[in-house]
Amino acid sequence: MYYLVYGLLYLLSLLPMWILYGVSDGIAFLLYAVIRYRRAIVLSNLETAFPDKTPAERLRIAKRFYRNFTDNFIETIKLLSAGHAFLKKRLVIDNPELLDYFYDQGRKLQAHLGHLFNWELGNAAIPLITRYPFLVAYMPVENKVFERLFLHLRSRTGSVPLPASKMQRAIIPWRNTQYILALVADQSPGGPENSYWLNFFGRPTPFVRGPERGARIGDIPVIFVRFYKVRRGYYRVQLITIAEHPAQLPEGELTRRYRRLLEDAIRQQPDGWLWSHKRWKHEWTPGFSPFWVDENLPPT
Repeated sequence: MYYLVYGLLYLLSLLPMWILYGVSDGIAFLLYAVIRYRRAIVLSNLETAFPDKTPAERLRIAKRFYRNFTDNFIETIKLLSAGHAFLKKRLVIDNPELLDYFYDQGRKLQAHLGHLFNWELGNAAIPLITRYPFLVAYMPVENKVFERLFLHLRSRTGSVPLPASKMQRAIIPWRNTQYILALVADQSPGGPENSYWLNFFGRPTPFVRGPERGARIGDIPVIFVRFYKVRRGYYRVQLITIAEHPAQLPEGELTRRYRRLLEDAIRQQPDGWLWSHKRWKHEWTPGFSPFWVDENLPPT
């Protein structure tokens, strides 16, 4: 089954981008207007994040989001056959010298990402740009065919996928080396009681603790990786230092800085974030007060 799925998707990936984007437009229309895939979740999330916008404005963002969402999927399929020249043309880092700065100091590096399009393209392109080994934490999927397919996609240019559920064990072979560890830090945590709670777009939201804790324990510098879309199929990346010495920060500060950078990136391109996932599925209760790390007091 794997080879059948792989073969069909590989053949699809050989089509020129103008045809693939036509396919993307069709799928986006079906998802938005016919199937209404998670449409209620998307519009609810947008209302939470942008209460000051009119319903019509939020609807326009939603429609653009669905096209970006399907573009992300189509561009990921293209990665099955895309060469290095394609990747370097489609994704450019504004300030790659920041990676050299930390590498020349002999330091490891954490890269904190959000679900900003197109993170899969970044996963494929960044190993071609940096001297660091590029380790990427990922959430395994239950379907064995697609698990194998995504592992192939995410490793074909040199990235090293590490299952987030087994991170402590998976990173052992790399512990005495320099590396970049890429972490998608806006995942909704499995347990809200084992999270940092702070406001995200004005609403109490749990964030996973792992990225901050790992950085502070090892005093590993942390950068924020901001993807932004220049035009269809072309992306740029801005690297922003969150902290050079996280061990010197009070608990929660690293996550607060990440939250601010992620919010700012989303506000600048609101249709470029994954609005279809349930970011606010955990409701705040006063019982979570011990885990509140924001500057403002938690709601009562």
